[in-house]
Amino acid sequence: MLRIRALAVAAAFATVALTAAPAVSAPADDPSIAAALAAPDLAAPARTAAVPPALLHAMQRDLGLAPQAAAERIAREGRAAAVRGALTRALGDHWAGAWIDGPQAELVVATTDASAARTITAHGGRATVVRHPLKTLDQAKAALDRASRGAAPEATPLWYVDVRANTVVVQSADDARTGAFLEQAGVDRALVRVERATAAPRPLADLHGGDAYYIDNAARCSIGFPVTQNGQPGFVSAGHCGQPGSNATASDGSSIGTFQGSTFPGNDWSWVAADPGWTAQPQVNDYAGGVVTVNGSTEQSVGGSVCRSGSTTGWHCGTVEEQNATVNYQEGSVYGVTRTDVCAEPGDSGGSFISGNQAQGVTSGGSGDCSSGGETYFQPVNPILSTYGLTLAIG
Repeated sequence: MLRIRALAVAAAFATVALTAAPAVSAPADDPSIAAALAAPDLAAPARTAAVPPALLHAMQRDLGLAPQAAAERIAREGRAAAVRGALTRALGDHWAGAWIDGPQAELVVATTDASAARTITAHGGRATVVRHPLKTLDQAKAALDRASRGAAPEATPLWYVDVRANTVVVQSADDARTGAFLEQAGVDRALVRVERATAAPRPLADLHGGDAYYIDNAARCSIGFPVTQNGQPGFVSAGHCGQPGSNATASDGSSIGTFQGSTFPGNDWSWVAADPGWTAQPQVNDYAGGVVTVNGSTEQSVGGSVCRSGSTTGWHCGTVEEQNATVNYQEGSVYGVTRTDVCAEPGDSGGSFISGNQAQGVTSGGSGDCSSGGETYFQPVNPILSTYGLTLAIG
């Protein structure tokens, strides 16, 4: 049995309608969008499972939600994720992103096409018409990423696409140096908003999120999610925890396995193949005396709730602030991370981020702490699985 106790949340999504918008007539409805929103997999009822008490407690504490409100939010966010996926495909080049808004977890969809906005509204969502498609903003961010690959800009710790503001946000500790970096990258300044940097992020090195494991009997980190590769069990974690060939051992000194792949900086991910006798259980530590079950890895929306488990600080929850961000540590840039307002501390690195019962990613780094508050970045789990040809253990 793979003795890993990280974080996870077992909460099946019930089908709950998006917050209803006033009915409108939409003579200019786009049939393809209407069809996507009426697809059977979005309309069929789903079975509701009890939300784990540990998750409800953490959401109540960190998001100010009562247990019933937390359970309802998880269900609404599950419905929103399915609708978001359908609209991403249907809107095509007019897609400008989506996010969760307000206590009712309403899905807001941004588009550059006004007629599409009418269709979205008519089907119960909330639409906003914006100037730039997400593809254009992503291309601008990709240009910043390319410009940083030689050396991360010291005065520019973070950049990301802000779908809610329809812009690329670049944080800066020195306006002149950041301006020079933007010019070097060749990014259209009309797509960028520069903000004052308020913190210096760092990898949460030598940390453990979920159950601790030790690297070469020295540093320690945390198991993210159990996985398999062609039947071989193992787990994913942060890349700064160990290098290929490094040994991973459990808290009792028994061998877990060996790092097969690891990248940091650039990305911050790794995977460890376990020795014979271990089993990749689809479970993670709830830090309340039990485990919860992972059911998939559907990506949460910006604004949606997300929780993190780590052996230093236990369960903490918050919301997704931005996706596909670039964070610049002293060691170099890490691309494609998700920024959250969930706190973390040394010892939480490599551990799991989860929304409802859906795996989100592994803890990379952050700033602040769980006493005064802070923010944390995680490397999304789906690209890790794809890179190494891994299968997430689900139950």
